[in-house]
Amino acid sequence: MELGTTLVAELLLLGAVVGFLAGLLGIGGGMMLVPFMTFLLAQRGVEAGLAVKMAIATSGATILFTSVSSLLAHWRHGQVRWPIVARLAPGILLGGIVAGGGALAVLQGQWLAGVFAVFNLVIALRMLRGTQPAAGRNLPGTAGLVGAGTGIGFVSGLLGAGGAFLSVPFMTWCGVPLRAAVGTSAALGFPIALSATLGYLVAGRSLTPVLPGAFGLLYLPGVAVVALTSVLLAPLGARTAQRWPVARLRRAFALLLMLLAAYMAWKALAG
Repeated sequence: MELGTTLVAELLLLGAVVGFLAGLLGIGGGMMLVPFMTFLLAQRGVEAGLAVKMAIATSGATILFTSVSSLLAHWRHGQVRWPIVARLAPGILLGGIVAGGGALAVLQGQWLAGVFAVFNLVIALRMLRGTQPAAGRNLPGTAGLVGAGTGIGFVSGLLGAGGAFLSVPFMTWCGVPLRAAVGTSAALGFPIALSATLGYLVAGRSLTPVLPGAFGLLYLPGVAVVALTSVLLAPLGARTAQRWPVARLRRAFALLLMLLAAYMAWKALAG
């Protein structure tokens, strides 16, 4: 099976939409990328459980590239709290490696699809409410931040996500201003992606490629095309956010996330 023009066109469109919405709504693309990538891989004959794992790994690897552009944008505005990054990063690296190299290999793809469906639904409901958690305490000490980072890295690596859906609420609850929490979360995206991708490489080292361009659990054409187009379209989405009624768009996107959650739940039950 060759890498046809239809698949390239689908990946280009997927990356463009994910990047644009990430810039427009300030959300990570993994929650949308994984269900669509699962569908694309399954349509090309990849077994359902393996398609879910490959979609998660491919989504996680794209964050290696997309996180850099997001980080630079927030850094220029002085919204990255580097001391927090330094104390969360060790735990994030540990959690990401354990998730990508251990849990992802052990868990069945159908279970992963079910977990992903639950998280998509939670994020959709949070977007519909449109609220941020109120500050309830100060940041914990180094040991507490390493523990929190481990949890954030583990869940993010297991879902192929950048972690903002966990790290931003955690930091705002601990009294970090929202803009600084978002910027710091952008800086955390790279260590999350790096550790998880190393784990994915370990988990898929013995797999026979199921498609041209597959390398273990990573689908390299998907990584390259989606990363390129999402990086290019994210700034356009950010500029568009200044003119469009974003609150209404967030509600529409929340409904889309619910549909994607239903699709992943169906994949889990069908398995």
